[in-house]
Amino acid sequence: MVKDLTEGRPEAVLWKFSIPMFVSVIFQQLYNIADSVIAGKFAGEDALAAVGASYPITMIFMAVAMGSNIGCSVVISQLFGGKRYNRMKTAVYTTLIASTTVALALTAAGLLASRQMMLLIRTPENIFDDAALYLRIYIGGLIFLFLYNIATGIFNSLGDSKTPLYFLIGSSLGNIVLDYIFVAWFHWDVAGVAWATFLAQGVSCVLSLLTLWKRLGQIKTEGRIPLFSGEMLGKICLIAVPSILQQSFISVGNMFIQTLVNRCGSSVIAGYSAAIKLNTFSITSFTTLANGLSSFTAQNIGAGKTERVKKGFRAGVLMAVCVAVPFFLAYFFFGETMLQLFMNEESSLAMATGKEFLRIVSPFYFVVLIKLMADGVLRGSGAMAEFMAATFSFFLLRVVLAYILFSPLQATGIWTSWPIGWAVAAGLSVLFYGKGRWEPGRFRGKTSAAESDPEGLQYKQEKTI
Repeated sequence: MVKDLTEGRPEAVLWKFSIPMFVSVIFQQLYNIADSVIAGKFAGEDALAAVGASYPITMIFMAVAMGSNIGCSVVISQLFGGKRYNRMKTAVYTTLIASTTVALALTAAGLLASRQMMLLIRTPENIFDDAALYLRIYIGGLIFLFLYNIATGIFNSLGDSKTPLYFLIGSSLGNIVLDYIFVAWFHWDVAGVAWATFLAQGVSCVLSLLTLWKRLGQIKTEGRIPLFSGEMLGKICLIAVPSILQQSFISVGNMFIQTLVNRCGSSVIAGYSAAIKLNTFSITSFTTLANGLSSFTAQNIGAGKTERVKKGFRAGVLMAVCVAVPFFLAYFFFGETMLQLFMNEESSLAMATGKEFLRIVSPFYFVVLIKLMADGVLRGSGAMAEFMAATFSFFLLRVVLAYILFSPLQATGIWTSWPIGWAVAAGLSVLFYGKGRWEPGRFRGKTSAAESDPEGLQYKQEKTI
């Protein structure tokens, strides 16, 4: 069901809205981790390394999907908060059409260039063919990845964080079962891991779209709704393109990092692959809470209730700290136990690599979570220049420092670049938030999507197709 986030005590509203989103990311990461666990346990260290080697490339495609999710989510949230339901539906339909087009184009390009991308990051010869096969199957399912993420973003925009949770639970459990069947029983190895994700994601995507169609029909509107609007696409792109660039730059940075890691051999790759999965679990959890704060911010700015945003930010930081504590304790003190999920005991170098990575980065979760919460407010308000500045500083520092520190410290130098980049970027994000760069009209006449069309005149002038 849809929910208005502009009413009720901000702290309680945000907690109630965000908790299902957090549980969703647990299940999402559960099946991502299951890919590596089953590959490592039943297909061996090389299979684990093959799945991990393609990870930074798959994250580029994920970046575009997530950026599109964020772009539509902010605009739809603002329109929903401002009660502009006709315009809101146009934004939904426009996003679905545009995202389908982009997904099909990326699928074609990705399938043609999959091997070249694996060569670009210097994938070791002993895992190259398996890594390239995994990547091709993954790319074949991009249409499901895109449309599922868009549907999730729309549900969250409408204040409904429970429906995506139900689909993720089903998808995650289905993926794990298929992983086990394809790899442990059928011995399809890396291909089995990829096909399990493909099928689970496909079913979840179709069910999400059918439910979304029904949910939109329950929101009453008048007259015919335009199915596509170039003007609305422009509004969405103002948020989506910087978000895609932000996500993509991080993914490109991961490719550079992976190139360095690949120089250290398949054992280090396997250890890094396992540790980065665990790290991604924690960072994605914080990011998901920040996305919830973005939807909360967008709805309240659309409704002209900026004071609620400040209370929401404080509640968001508190939530993120509560989530960060168990991640830190588990990774810093019990890293070996966590890594044993992925690796057999004889993988000593891989185990040592993963433990070192987790011990270096996990104490700084309490720094990066503040950055991500501030980013959530900036993004939800449409302050994308500030959002990108803070993000790019992390990207540049992490990559540059990784290459500088690699020569004297080898892999340890790569891991050290994470906390330094987080610290600098967090300082910028908090500075922008503290100076009120997110407040509508305070800087450069910034307005929300709802405020820019208070009477819905642009909607009335659009051509219906």
